[in-house]
Amino acid sequence: MVDTDVLVAGAGPVGLTAAAELRRRGVDCRIVDRLAAPMHFAKAVGVQPRTLEIWDAMGIVREALAAAVPMRGQLTWVNGREGPRIDLALPPEVPYGFAALPQYATEELLTALLARHGTAVERGTELLSFEQDAEQVTAVLAGPGGQRTVRCRYLVGCDGAHSRVRKALGLAFEGGAFTEQYMLGDVELDWDLPAGYGVRSMRRAEDGTTEDLMVCIPLPGEQRYRISASVAPDLLEPADDTDDAVAHGLEGGRAPELRHIQAVLDRLAPGPATASALRWSSVFRISHRLVDRYRSGRVFVAGDAAHIHPPTGGQGMNTGIQDAYNLAWKLALAVRGLAGGRLLDSYDAERRPIGAEVVGRTVQHARQQRIGAEGDSLRTVLLREAQLLLNYRGGPLVAPDGAGPGAVRPGDRAPDCTGLRHPLAAFPLRLFDLLRGPRHLLLLHTGPDADRDRLAACADAAGRAARGELDTCAVVPPGAAADHLPVPAVADDGGAFRAAYAARDREAFLIRPDGYLAARVHPADPARLAAELSRTFDPA
Repeated sequence: MVDTDVLVAGAGPVGLTAAAELRRRGVDCRIVDRLAAPMHFAKAVGVQPRTLEIWDAMGIVREALAAAVPMRGQLTWVNGREGPRIDLALPPEVPYGFAALPQYATEELLTALLARHGTAVERGTELLSFEQDAEQVTAVLAGPGGQRTVRCRYLVGCDGAHSRVRKALGLAFEGGAFTEQYMLGDVELDWDLPAGYGVRSMRRAEDGTTEDLMVCIPLPGEQRYRISASVAPDLLEPADDTDDAVAHGLEGGRAPELRHIQAVLDRLAPGPATASALRWSSVFRISHRLVDRYRSGRVFVAGDAAHIHPPTGGQGMNTGIQDAYNLAWKLALAVRGLAGGRLLDSYDAERRPIGAEVVGRTVQHARQQRIGAEGDSLRTVLLREAQLLLNYRGGPLVAPDGAGPGAVRPGDRAPDCTGLRHPLAAFPLRLFDLLRGPRHLLLLHTGPDADRDRLAACADAAGRAARGELDTCAVVPPGAAADHLPVPAVADDGGAFRAAYAARDREAFLIRPDGYLAARVHPADPARLAAELSRTFDPA
């Protein structure tokens, strides 16, 4: 007998995402954090478009958009000379742009969502140790009432770069560290630069090495920015990069003062600039490390517990949120007995290569002091930084690629499209309106003449293979009737779905709960659909 299905250690954005997604699927879950109260710091501030898509599905995107500010682009200066302006303009089919939101505000949104699902963070409660066997995990917690034992089916370690879960599992955390130290300051700036743009100013030596650096990211509030810069000399300390003391993140006890921030502005700001209203500050270090496994038996690691890397491009928190979003739906199926070890193994198979790519890319960018690889177009760079190009092609849950050139392939993010029409709605729908449910989605692209019997057979076979954990919707072409079909339907009046997916008549699309394409089957066939779903729904 267990006390809860899943125990989540760590109530940062990653742990909160995991817990909220588990609760959305009806999984009994507890989440603990050793801190008595959340930290009111603007640590991670970049929110990528893919994260906003996830928040759309989770139901908090409206609140996020109201609280955040848009990141319109970046202004650069090198040795006092202005460089090219970068505008963060994404293709029109991408529903959300780049945003800035302090981490504490992100945590507040997710905490409120979790509360709506009937769960609160157990604050001031620390995971001391745990043991696992074939049936459960037994964890020892220390909290306001003393020590207690909690038995759970699964444990998820979202407890940061110094993760106790990772260390207790004995997982390797290989990598290295940057020798440079940096300082952060959350301030208001009186200057005449345009709102919504990040500012990057540096001084380079003749050999191209960076001698001094300042990066300013706009935050919600009047003229408010988070400044990161090379640390002031009087704040330097020797780095300790042993495995037990990972040199990464905020360092306690050494808080830069307003004079330190102003000195950076005096050196590197492109014009007159005055800092005021210092809310908080810190010194931080950067390591780059990746865990050797994301799963060990019934225990998982996610976020900074699994990967740490330079903050270049704002990838860290967003990558961790996607870890949790990938894992939660799989755990939910396993808890309900609808899937087994193969599905849970896919978490490591899918997310660890993503972690490795992000670590490698951000390290390269940090060393080059620029974002993007040689030869990449700006469009490719922006889509990659927006985390819209990440994919699970070739993974254990993904069908062999049978798509034509330029088509969305199995393993790719399922793109949004607009202009869909429901027979009962007087307004157009987005495809993402259909993807907000917590289950798989089967889309049946009918062609001009819908085969009612084939639609019903495909929906029935897929529904049985998915143990009922599947929604079905037909997509009919312009001019075809979207009513009187055996399954719910929308009309692709403008042809946007056909164009976005290179959809063929009588083709079926299976979309996973995390918004990635699992398979495309042409022509739609009940047996093939059931076979594709068996990759996921396999309780063995």
